[in-house]
Amino acid sequence: MAAEFEIETLRVAPREGELDVTFIVACYNEEGNIIPTLTELTGAIAEVGCSAEVLVIDDASRDRTCDEVREFQAANPEANVVLLTNRVNRGLAQNFIEGAFHAKGRYYRLVCGDNAEPRETFVTVLRHLGAAELVLFYPVEIVGRSLHRKVISRAYTSLINGISGNSIRYYNGGPLFLRHHVMRWHTNYRGFGFQADMVTRLLEEGVEYIEVPVMHQDRSQGTSQALTLQNGLSVAHTLFDISTRRLGRLTHQWL
Repeated sequence: MAAEFEIETLRVAPREGELDVTFIVACYNEEGNIIPTLTELTGAIAEVGCSAEVLVIDDASRDRTCDEVREFQAANPEANVVLLTNRVNRGLAQNFIEGAFHAKGRYYRLVCGDNAEPRETFVTVLRHLGAAELVLFYPVEIVGRSLHRKVISRAYTSLINGISGNSIRYYNGGPLFLRHHVMRWHTNYRGFGFQADMVTRLLEEGVEYIEVPVMHQDRSQGTSQALTLQNGLSVAHTLFDISTRRLGRLTHQWL
């Protein structure tokens, strides 16, 4: 789905040896999902023809996720896929930050290993490299997602906007970050709220951004960790910090 603007190359000089983009694929017990994820992602990279790498971080899975990644690597030696493994579970947010220090891409994006994004979405992401310092993606439809999850997602977005003073369509769509922004403004959370934390921080800094529509699909196997108590507590911490930062900005303006 084409966005309604003209794409221009961002005026940030790439560093020597830097790739166009690094995709960090975070996975925990994604047996059955990880190979389709890698197939769609590497297929999109080949279709667009940019320089890219795929870093898979396995978060101490207890199933055959790592074995399936190795099988994919053996069957697709031309694909630039690297597997990193954790001895203990560290959580999605910490894996996202850690991956930035191993990556070589100018841009940096999270892909969950649950096969929730079709190739069409990855192609759209890649075609917007250089369009802005921060490229935000929002789903026009999430195929297979329950009404309950959709209502919670919309309420979460509205809550973040209300607290931060923004009007962003979606915070958890896997934004395209400049990698040095991730390394500089990295989050300390473990739950899913880290993307909203990072996006709001960058918007506070006046970073140039655009929003692009894409298609999503709900996972076909396994269960999401988004509605767990642990993640809920982490998100509450994120909301508190976002509201505190905004209060600090408003106080500074008033004084």
